[in-house]
Amino acid sequence: MKEMLNIALPKGRLGERVYDMFDAAGYACPSIRENNRRLIFENEETGVRYFWVKPSDVAIYVERGAADVGVAGKDILLEYAPDVYELLDLKTGVCRMAVAAPEGFRDDPRRTLRVATKFTNIAKSYYSALGRDIDMIRLNGSIELAPILGLSDVIVDIVETGATLRENHLEVIDTVVPISARLIANKASSKFKDGAIAALSRALADRIGAPQA
Repeated sequence: MKEMLNIALPKGRLGERVYDMFDAAGYACPSIRENNRRLIFENEETGVRYFWVKPSDVAIYVERGAADVGVAGKDILLEYAPDVYELLDLKTGVCRMAVAAPEGFRDDPRRTLRVATKFTNIAKSYYSALGRDIDMIRLNGSIELAPILGLSDVIVDIVETGATLRENHLEVIDTVVPISARLIANKASSKFKDGAIAALSRALADRIGAPQA
């Protein structure tokens, strides 16, 4: 029997794409595709135990050891800085963290810039590096509304196609950092299940033709 790996996958389309990658790499678990409400799925033959969690919670499960490995967006890793190992860029869920503003916006460095975002740590780091004085406004949803209604001058948010921005007469004025899904591992598990975790990481890297971190 293979050593069982506990794997936290993000719910939603990203998680489904990621599971397909695990499946193709030899870590299949057929029951995960069944139409049911189970929370945990395992396959002793391939040595995996999967469970779906909210994307923003994956890193917590891994950091706390409830999962040996998981898949989290780079945005989550930068924003919350969990104490985990980042093993591999999975080259999926690709987007970017960007600064957006109303069309035609021009920043006046003489005044404090009002920034609306739910990624406050990423935004603070970005503007600190620029030496820009900002007024941070933390929001949890509908970030695009903030500059439209005059609550903020700009927003810092994840941008995929940019369609929502264009529909609301906003435009990207700078890219903060590229974002994609990353394979992460619990530090203790990396010591006690190093062989199994390394084998998984190698198998995924081979599938996507990417170097390991």
